[in-house]
Amino acid sequence: MKNKGLIIRSTGSWYDIRNEDGHIYQGRLKGKFKIKGFKVTNPIAVGDRVLFEVEDEIENTAVITDISDRENYIIRQSVHKTAHGHIIAANLDQAILIATLAMPRTSLGFIDRFLVSAESFRILTTIIFNKSDILNEEGLAYQQEIMDLYERIGYQCISTSATEGAGVEAFEQLLDQKVTLLSGHSGVGKSTLVNAIAPDLNLRTNEVSTFANKGVHTTTFAEMFELAPNTYIIDTPGIKELGLMNTAKEEVSHYFPEMRDRLNQCRFNNCLHYNEPGCAIKEAVAEGEIAESRYMSYLSMIEGGDNRR
Repeated sequence: MKNKGLIIRSTGSWYDIRNEDGHIYQGRLKGKFKIKGFKVTNPIAVGDRVLFEVEDEIENTAVITDISDRENYIIRQSVHKTAHGHIIAANLDQAILIATLAMPRTSLGFIDRFLVSAESFRILTTIIFNKSDILNEEGLAYQQEIMDLYERIGYQCISTSATEGAGVEAFEQLLDQKVTLLSGHSGVGKSTLVNAIAPDLNLRTNEVSTFANKGVHTTTFAEMFELAPNTYIIDTPGIKELGLMNTAKEEVSHYFPEMRDRLNQCRFNNCLHYNEPGCAIKEAVAEGEIAESRYMSYLSMIEGGDNRR
């Protein structure tokens, strides 16, 4: 008999499937599934809705026979197979990118790549700047400057300190009645933030390595947690790089809101905003209407540059 289920954890070849009664089976995939247009390292992702058949009631195992059409998903280029993509999560109501400006530092280029990936599927994204407690006066002023930059183009930003409780209530309110992807580099405090609002989950945390100023991976596999009825978070392993998948150069500017608003103002319809005359985007950068950091991120993406920029 076919059953409906939700993928709540992925370990690579085995998946935790929650059925409609809340029972969890250990499932594996029957055959191969392909996403039209490109190859992926993980055909099934957390958040996927699937059909499955119970294989063994005693062993609690099942076989996944079909994947329902996805409403959306966030994908990145596979670290190990450059021609492949890796689906981070599927069927999201929103994404929250957790960034830190110190210990470790999240680059603006990484933030912009994440936003473009989310924009390509119209996934609403909020940026949380965590660890405000470790910033000095100058650092706090810079963080406010960065928050203002992103809020001007339509992204909600929240400053938090998971260890001191600042902004935690605002973070919790964001999650209410939604399926939310939490993402960011290792060490930015995803698990600490979640533990602050849902201590029963007791997610593993680790100190940031002071030697490399980088986070240590504490989340090994993507996993969905139910915080309250109809309120879910998907915790993911820290992302080091975020290569874009299947995004043509001509499309990239469509996923920058401040560029999208000006696209019909360029002299040429196929303007790449690189060195073409009469480019409204370049004019807006020169006049300070588009942040130079955002334009540099855009150039990095269309040139296929460093994913970590």
